[in-house]
Amino acid sequence: MNDSDAGSSPMSRPALVWTGRVISALVVLLFGFSAAIKFMDGPEFAEAMEDLGLPASMFIPLAILELSCAVIYLIPQTAMLGAILLTGYMGGAICTHWRVGQMFVIQIILGLFIWLGLYLREPRLRRIIPLR
Repeated sequence: MNDSDAGSSPMSRPALVWTGRVISALVVLLFGFSAAIKFMDGPEFAEAMEDLGLPASMFIPLAILELSCAVIYLIPQTAMLGAILLTGYMGGAICTHWRVGQMFVIQIILGLFIWLGLYLREPRLRRIIPLR
């Protein structure tokens, strides 16, 4: 971290990193919970997915995709790729909800938290995208 990073934020570097880690962990927990629901394949969930136009045959592949992207996001060396993949996944979720006329604000907020968590825990990203 250079001096300009330290002066641009009232929070110390360790506080930024830990805040980013907590946000990232919450994001990963949400994706993990979502994947677990898909693996369990309950009748209420099947009905909700049917309302979105998604067949039951997609539950397991979607769960595996979610978990894979979340794990890639969690590993520091691959976190940037994970954020890109999770953003793409959320784009698909937004499109799916939009197509059937459902609200998709939560998906947008989750997408923002994906990047906020990474931004706070990754000083290289703060150097590339300096928010002043």
